[in-house]
Amino acid sequence: MMSDLEFMQLALRLAERGQYTTDPNPRVGCVIVKDKRIVGQGWHQRAGEGHAEVNALAQAGDKARGATAYVTLEPCSHMGKTPPCADALIQAGVARVVAAMTDPNPLVAGKGLAKLADSGISVESGLLAAQARQLNIGFVQRMEHSRPYVRLKMGMSLDARTAMASGESQWITGAAARRDVQFMRAQSSAVLTGSGTVLADDPSMNVRLSAAELKIDGEVRQPLRVVLDSRLQTPASAKILQGTGDCNLLSMAQYANAKDGIENSIIKIIDEKKGHVDLSAAMAFLAQQEINLVHVEAGAHLSGALLQAKLVDEIVLYVAPVIMGNDARGLFTLPGLSKMKDRLQLSILDVRSIGKDIKITAQPQY
Repeated sequence: MMSDLEFMQLALRLAERGQYTTDPNPRVGCVIVKDKRIVGQGWHQRAGEGHAEVNALAQAGDKARGATAYVTLEPCSHMGKTPPCADALIQAGVARVVAAMTDPNPLVAGKGLAKLADSGISVESGLLAAQARQLNIGFVQRMEHSRPYVRLKMGMSLDARTAMASGESQWITGAAARRDVQFMRAQSSAVLTGSGTVLADDPSMNVRLSAAELKIDGEVRQPLRVVLDSRLQTPASAKILQGTGDCNLLSMAQYANAKDGIENSIIKIIDEKKGHVDLSAAMAFLAQQEINLVHVEAGAHLSGALLQAKLVDEIVLYVAPVIMGNDARGLFTLPGLSKMKDRLQLSILDVRSIGKDIKITAQPQY
């Protein structure tokens, strides 16, 4: 016989099925149980479509009356693109709602649970809250801090080099690592790079996985592509401006009209800071565009600048079993670190093998 914990674990697994499709909405799963038997289950599949609770209730039908609903995020209480889920649960006659966490969205923030309780429904919250929060870390960060969660992906040799002195960098890591990166891009709201990377490598920065590979129905969602380009140097022929999906160039005011012929892109003016795009202002702008998670693939200068600005929340580092020598380029440009007390401490979250490479996930300790 399954317990509350096991039912919530199932709800979290259902929620995870929306990791490539729900953006900018959170990933949510719901399991409806009556007499210790599952009578309905569902998850939020795509933004604009039915929420997890509605999908689970549709499967449960009349069996939802008197049942317990396990949901990974507090049911919404406001009218958005779909009606409030709290109202649907009340109308279905559920007797108890167990939520993993309250919704950090100020439009909800406890109001959904209060509405359920006011209707006589037994309400509990906090079961597997840490796991539910991690599943929607970008959404939570945007709601709580008005900026996206920033994940910095990098690849390096065993001696911490990212490119030869000439700039040649393809490929340091193996095919398995490069495929793994594609899944991270697919999870992201936006993929961000700098104009230096665009000029040097001319990357596409898109998701090159099929719906079957992602195990989803329908089209593959392309995250917003973002180029930090202080002086608007990105050529109109750049691959990052081509193909499906949108690309935003974030530049400074004095360069806003410096280049003609840039198509399929939107130029946004961001405040200047020391002759460059203000990184904090850029992240605040992206949050206003409902960007939850920013996946960064950039060179040493931009990567170092993001670290110095304390804007990197997570580093994913692929280490290849190769040595590139003293003349090759380093991982970060971080001037001013002259003493051991100046070093940036990292907390290692995960280490695993990806093909022939090692993948390290770490969190900066500012």
